[in-house]
Amino acid sequence: MPGENLSRDEARERAALLSVDGYDVALDLRSAAEGSEAEQLTFRSVTTIRFRCTTPGANTFADLVAPSVTSVLLNGRELDPSAVFDGARIALEGLAEENVLVVDAQCAYSRTGEGLHRFVDPEDGEVYLYTQYEPADARRVFANFEQPDLKAPYRFRVTAPEGWTVWSNGAEESRDGGVWRFAETKPISTYITCVVAGPYHHVTDVYRRGDQEIPLGAMCRRSLAKHFDADDVFLVTKQGLDFFQECFGYPYPFGKYDQAFVPEYNLGAMENPGLVTFREEYVYRGKVTRAAYEGRANVILHEMAHMWFGDLVTMKWWDDLWLKESFADFMGSFSMVEATRFTDGWITFANSRKAWAYRADQLPSTHPVTADIRDLEDAKLNFDGITYAKGASVLKQLVAYAGREAFLEGSRRYFARHAYGNTTLDDLLAVLEETSGRDMRAWSRSWLETSGVNALTPVVTYDETGGRVAELVVEQDGDELRPHRIVVGLYRLDGGRLVRYARVETDVAGARTVVAELAGAERPALVLLNDEDLTYCKVRFDEASLATLRAHLGDITDPLARALCWSALWNTTRDALMPARDFVETVLAFAGRESDIGVLQMLHSWVRTALVHYAAPQWRGTGGRLVARAALRELRSAEPGSEHQLTWARFFASVAAADEDLAFLQGLLAGTEGVDGLDVDQELRWAFLEPLAAHGRADESAIDAELARDDTASGKRHQVRCLAARPSESVKARAWAEVVESDKLSNALVEAVIAGFAQPSQRELVAPYAEKYLAAIERVWAERSIQIGMHVVRGLFPALQDRAETLEATDAWLAAHEGAAPALRRLVLEARDDLARALRAQECDARA
Repeated sequence: MPGENLSRDEARERAALLSVDGYDVALDLRSAAEGSEAEQLTFRSVTTIRFRCTTPGANTFADLVAPSVTSVLLNGRELDPSAVFDGARIALEGLAEENVLVVDAQCAYSRTGEGLHRFVDPEDGEVYLYTQYEPADARRVFANFEQPDLKAPYRFRVTAPEGWTVWSNGAEESRDGGVWRFAETKPISTYITCVVAGPYHHVTDVYRRGDQEIPLGAMCRRSLAKHFDADDVFLVTKQGLDFFQECFGYPYPFGKYDQAFVPEYNLGAMENPGLVTFREEYVYRGKVTRAAYEGRANVILHEMAHMWFGDLVTMKWWDDLWLKESFADFMGSFSMVEATRFTDGWITFANSRKAWAYRADQLPSTHPVTADIRDLEDAKLNFDGITYAKGASVLKQLVAYAGREAFLEGSRRYFARHAYGNTTLDDLLAVLEETSGRDMRAWSRSWLETSGVNALTPVVTYDETGGRVAELVVEQDGDELRPHRIVVGLYRLDGGRLVRYARVETDVAGARTVVAELAGAERPALVLLNDEDLTYCKVRFDEASLATLRAHLGDITDPLARALCWSALWNTTRDALMPARDFVETVLAFAGRESDIGVLQMLHSWVRTALVHYAAPQWRGTGGRLVARAALRELRSAEPGSEHQLTWARFFASVAAADEDLAFLQGLLAGTEGVDGLDVDQELRWAFLEPLAAHGRADESAIDAELARDDTASGKRHQVRCLAARPSESVKARAWAEVVESDKLSNALVEAVIAGFAQPSQRELVAPYAEKYLAAIERVWAERSIQIGMHVVRGLFPALQDRAETLEATDAWLAAHEGAAPALRRLVLEARDDLARALRAQECDARA
């Protein structure tokens, strides 16, 4: 990996020297249909780049990661590939004012989801290809200048096997004898160019708005076609195009709008203009909840927002990655709530997306929303909860601060001013100052250029009768005290419901803010700061409010307020201010009444984390039994066939450990047990089989038999995960060797093995791998791709060895490896911080 890195300084120098007029890229992909999946196949890539140089006679380099280069031609002069190509760069010396570079190379198909990924469908043997480049993997497919501020138009020509269809960013111009030619694109960055090829199932539609027509396409593997609900994908797509074009005052700029759902995808999706790619898990093979459809709609709209924020106007360097990701994350929820059936999307944002941000912002690797990105390895790791979810939360706060219309008008001016160009933070602040009349520089310094999350706590005093508020103060803590626009809500019990009777919207600044408007208000049962979720902060409760929530949280009638209270309690638990067992018991008391399915699913996830990591070891067994008993009770009492029933079934399987619970799961699989209305479809069968495998109730033959029922790509991933979950020393040794000592597995199967490897019930079994992990990670980081390195370093950290000795060993590794790759050290530091947090939470719980 280090030899493939690119620094910010190098990119700046090259951007000052070069401007690119255009690319012609010819790919011959006929070799994809040949050979086995295990073979290292290559394809021919011929690239012609036309570019200008501000300093004739200067030297620079082009980027290419390829097994071999056949020829390099610069301005008609042949260069010796062995002399100018080092495996990652092509040295270019003696440039003219106007230049033409032609590179003929043999590039490798990918099995890690980086570059041109090749997938063989186990169901029918068909081969599928797609590209994924961000931040810098286009150079694995064609020679280029791999940085976002050297935009250019592209023409792609692709030769493909007979029977295949090919798509690229531009519209198809012609096809002749397996050769597909595509129209020239607008000027775009290398990382959002795209090619998708194979025997994909393809559905078409058209978006119409006045005289405007945009061709729509949606594709997935043929074997998934029976599950593909393209009509719903097109519905959300059309709603999004209506919304964004109206809001931004700038027509969709890239012609057609194709959306490809592809296999073994590392991300949720990628905003390639005219050809968006998604992970195919968004094609649902079984029954899922409304939250799953909402999640897919959010991703569709997030990527569509990128057509303007990111594709039309692009950051100069990855420092300003937030300029596209924060905006897309915010606009995804904003448009979903305003334009689709998912009108409760802000609840999901408050409960789920912000949880990601709060965690990231408390890690030692936290950084300002505008980050300091030194090189590509830094960039890869900054696709994180700060860049996405905190940035989106800050923008939500900005809308409250500056006003909706000022924000949207600023966006319109930004696009009109910088279309097809590159920008920095200053460019955005300039238009927002124009439209809002606010000092955006001061706002930026507080919110974009500093790190960390504030906590807001209410301090309430009452009059001599105790029945009225004398003073309500909001106390703010944190390294950087920021201006917050918040709503303060006062709640009281009314006929068994907890309802809001007073609301004040106010500005909080400094360490102490008096909310004068609430003096004299009736004594509340609950004070909820940041009601309506306008700002980004952790919310604390006074003791009286905390007591109310423990007894009545499920009685809060407003679903957003309820979700905010759950989120606040979870943050309090993570901060070791509330015993994990108290959080678990509160969830068990009220989760059965939770109406929002997304909130319920998040509560289940938090309870699992609390049991595995935050509960005192001596209470884990008791807590696990309480949770499993409650989950089974809710499963049996849920409305037959409802999404709540399905959610409780999955949760029960994830916490089942007692003999009688495992026997019940076995009965559900065998058909000897049942729950009225519960359809045990194939996806649910795998969810039931994994805990059986982990507890020794399903052996290899049972797992293989399940694969025979579901011999698909999804089935294979499930099978690999279940096999790795079995409680055996030999199983763990083999799983470890497959992902740490070998690079034969694809990215998706590496993830599956890691997911199965460390089971909470197998702490002692996997304990020997703590030392092996620290001995292996530097080698793995050096030898494997960044994506696989991230999977291994994050996924195999010995988090289940939650004791001081593990913390000390990790600290010793960090002290002894100060010269290790910064990105690797960051991952280890983050895992170390999670472990230290878990130990603090366990100490808190043990005192309960």
